Amino acid sequence: MEYLIATWETVYMSFASSFFAIVLGLPLGILLVMSQKDGIKENLKLYHVLDVIINVLRSIPILILIVLLFPLSRFLVGRSTGTAAAIVPMFISAAPFVARIMEQSLNEVDKGIIEAARSMGVTDYEMVRHVMVPEALPSIINGVTIVMINLIGYSAIAGVIGGGGLGDLALQFGYYRKEKMALYLSVIIIVLLVQIVQLSGNTLRRALDKRAK
Repeated sequence: MEYLIATWETVYMSFASSFFAIVLGLPLGILLVMSQKDGIKENLKLYHVLDVIINVLRSIPILILIVLLFPLSRFLVGRSTGTAAAIVPMFISAAPFVARIMEQSLNEVDKGIIEAARSMGVTDYEMVRHVMVPEALPSIINGVTIVMINLIGYSAIAGVIGGGGLGDLALQFGYYRKEKMALYLSVIIIVLLVQIVQLSGNTLRRALDKRAK
C-alpha cells in the first residue's frame, strides 16, 4: 500500500508541476521569440528582462528553490511541506526550461515558411498559432518530455524534505530503517515512470512528424 500511495504522489507531483510549467513556460517562450531582435514584435527591453528572469530561475538548484519558496507554497496551498506544496517550487523551477525549449524550437522554424506566411498577410497571432507552433511542435514535444523526466527526479528530491512520494519512501524506509528493498523498489518504479514518459513522448513526436510530412 505504501508503494501505491508513494507512486501516486510522485505521479501527481510530476504531472501537475509539468502542466503548470507548460502553461507558464510556453507563453514566456513565445514572448521571447516575438520580442527578440528581428522578432515579430521586436521589443528588446522586454526580451532582456525576460531573459534575465529566466536565467536566474534556471540557475537556482531545486533543493534551494524549494526552501526559498516555502512562504509562497504556504500562501498558495496552506502549508509549506507535502505533495501539493512541492508542486509550487517544482513548476516554477521547470517553467524557465520550458520557455527556453519553446524559444529554441520556434527559432528553428524554416524562415522561408515564415516569409511565405507573411506574404499572405497573416496576422501576428495567426503567424504564431497557425504557422510557427505547428511547425515546431515535434521539437516542443521532445523538449517537454525531457522536462517531465527531470520533474520526476525533482519529485524525489522534494520527497527528501517532506514532499512525499517515492523519494520520501526511499529515505524513510530505505535509509533510516535500513530496508534496502524499499530503496531498490523506489528506484525501479522511478525508472519505469521515466521510461513510460519517454516512450509516450517519442510516440507522440513521431506521430506529429508523420502528420507534418
